[in-house]
Amino acid sequence: MYLQLKQDIFDFRLFPGDRFSETGIAQHYGVSRTPMRDALFRLLREGYLEVGFRRGWKVSNIDFERLDQLYDLRIVLELAAIERVTSGSNHRAIDALKAIWRVPRDARETDPARMFRLDEGFHRGLVEAAGNTEMLRVHNEVTERIRIVRRLDFLKPHRTEATYDEHATMLTLIERGKLAEAGIMLRAHVTQSKLEVRKITVSMLAQARDSKLPFVS
Repeated sequence: MYLQLKQDIFDFRLFPGDRFSETGIAQHYGVSRTPMRDALFRLLREGYLEVGFRRGWKVSNIDFERLDQLYDLRIVLELAAIERVTSGSNHRAIDALKAIWRVPRDARETDPARMFRLDEGFHRGLVEAAGNTEMLRVHNEVTERIRIVRRLDFLKPHRTEATYDEHATMLTLIERGKLAEAGIMLRAHVTQSKLEVRKITVSMLAQARDSKLPFVS
């Protein structure tokens, strides 16, 4: 139940600001209130939901200031990862990324949902190649927190094209041992993504909404 609710929030079927009751949402999903309440309070602890006395549940509004901070943390983690990509085994991991991102233009992904998953995989792959499991754990947590808006970055085709080009260039620089240059490009790349997220408006979020569920107000 928890995973279904979180996915509905990520897919904007449960939209920022939507209000609902425990009874209404439990009836909609066809479950009892006990497992539903467990899922709701878990999402409350993670910051995706709010609850108020006699006001029921509410999907939290997107906190863009917090997202800015998470993107900045991503930059720190990924820069540190690039500095550690030196061993032969790490370069095998880089080769796997090259197979995805160094492809002809007509072979590039165009679907925004699949594209954002590929993008997540690229940046996770960089950190994984560093061989530091704790760094990877923190990076995975950051990735989870920004996922709700990350896919919106790829609604515009030019962002997809830029991502392919920049990822391929970063991999080339890493392969040639030009880690400082790769780090400069990575910082610019993630910063631009952060700026694109900042441009997301309520109307853009509304366009991304799949459909309004019947139990929300």
